[in-house]
Amino acid sequence: MKHWTELLQSNKLKELLNKSEEDLRYIFKKIDEIAENNQFKVLKAFQDNKISEGHLWGSTGYGYGDLGREGLDNVYASIFNTEGALVRQQFVSGTHCISTCLFALLNPGDKLLYVTGKPYDTLEKTIGIIEHPQSLIAKGVEYSHVDFLPNGDLDFEGITKEITPNTKVVAIQRSKGYSLNKSITIAEMAEIIQRVKGINSEIIIFVDNCYGEFTEELEPTDVGADIITGSLIKNPGGGLAYTGGYVVGKEELIKKVAEQLTAPGLGKEVGATLNVNLPFYQGLFIAPKVVADSLKVSILTAYLAEKLGFDVHPKFDAKRTDIVQAIIFYNEDKLIKFCQEIQHNSPIDSYSTPIPDQLPGYQNPVIMAAGTFIQGASIELSADAPIREPYIGYVQGALTYQHGKIAIAKAFDNVINIK
Repeated sequence: MKHWTELLQSNKLKELLNKSEEDLRYIFKKIDEIAENNQFKVLKAFQDNKISEGHLWGSTGYGYGDLGREGLDNVYASIFNTEGALVRQQFVSGTHCISTCLFALLNPGDKLLYVTGKPYDTLEKTIGIIEHPQSLIAKGVEYSHVDFLPNGDLDFEGITKEITPNTKVVAIQRSKGYSLNKSITIAEMAEIIQRVKGINSEIIIFVDNCYGEFTEELEPTDVGADIITGSLIKNPGGGLAYTGGYVVGKEELIKKVAEQLTAPGLGKEVGATLNVNLPFYQGLFIAPKVVADSLKVSILTAYLAEKLGFDVHPKFDAKRTDIVQAIIFYNEDKLIKFCQEIQHNSPIDSYSTPIPDQLPGYQNPVIMAAGTFIQGASIELSADAPIREPYIGYVQGALTYQHGKIAIAKAFDNVINIK
C-alpha cells in the first residue's frame, strides 16, 4: 500500500510535510513537557480524592447522594486549585455555562465589563448587545467592553477608565472567538487580575476558559481568577464526554451558579448523572494528551498555511494558550472548500458536504465542518467560519495528531489551486 502522502497532488505540500516535523520538533517537545506536567496534576487529583470504581457509575431521578458527581466536583476543584466546582451534564454548551454564571453573579444596577473586546457571537443576546427581552441588559445590568489597542495589546488604560463603583464582574475571554484578537495567556491574565484587584479587590474576575484548558501548565484560577467556566465537549472532556460543562472557583460563587442552574435551595445537591460519570472521568484523565495533540495540529496548520502563502493568526511559532488556529483566506470559495475538505476527511459523515447557513446565535451565515463522534465537539477536529470578509477559517481540535495531519494536508491540497 502506498503512503497516504502519495495521494496528494501538490509536490510543494509533500515537501513541506516531509520537513515539517523536523522544523517543529522544538515546539512539539515543549508541548509534550506541558502535557506531562498536566497529566501528573490530573493523576494526583484522582489519587488525592480517592476515586474508585464506585465513582464511575451514575444515579437516576433527583440524583441525591451521587458519589460520582461529588467526586468529579472534587477532582476538578483539585486540578484547578479552587474551593469548589460544579461539573454537570445539565450544561448544554459553553454559552450556557457562561450565561448561567453571569446571571448568577449580576443583579440589576451591577456592571459587567469585558476587558478582552466584545465577547463571542453567541453571547450577544445573553448580554443584550443584540436586544433580547431575557438579556442581562434588559434586566437592568450595565455592560461595556474594552477593545484591544491597534497593535493588538490589551488596553490597560482603557480598562482602568471603564471600572466604575458599580462594576461587579470583570470578564476575560481567553480564546479569540471569531476574531483576530489575541488569545489571552495566563501571564497576561495575571496582569489583568492584579490591576483590577488593585483598583477594587471586591470585583469578581470571571474567565471564559473555553478552548484553553491544559494548553499551559497553569490555569486562570492559579493566578487569581475568582471563577472560570468551560465546556466538556472542548478540552477537559478529552473527546469522551457526551455533553456538559464545568464551573470552578470560590465556593460562595459556585453556590450561586448552582442555584441558578437548578433552583434556590437545591444547588449542587441534585442532578442525576445517569451513565455519564465514566466518560466524564475517563475523558478528563486523557485530556492533557488530547489537548497536546490538538495543539500540535494547530501549529502544523499554521506552519503549512504560512509556507503556502496564507496569513494566519497566531503564527506557527507563537506562544499558545488555546487550541484555535485562524487562517485568513481572503477568498470565500477557498474558505468554504477548506471546511468542506475537513468534513470529507473526518471519521463521521465524511460523505456529507457542509454549506453555509444561518444558525441560532450567529449574525452571519456560518459553515461548520465537524465529522465528530460527539456532535459539535470542538476538541475533535473541526473547522468553521462566519461567511464574512476577510473570510477567516477557524480550525481546532484533533483526537490524534495523525488524523489532524492527514485531514489538514488533504484540505490544503484541494484549496491551493483555487483562483
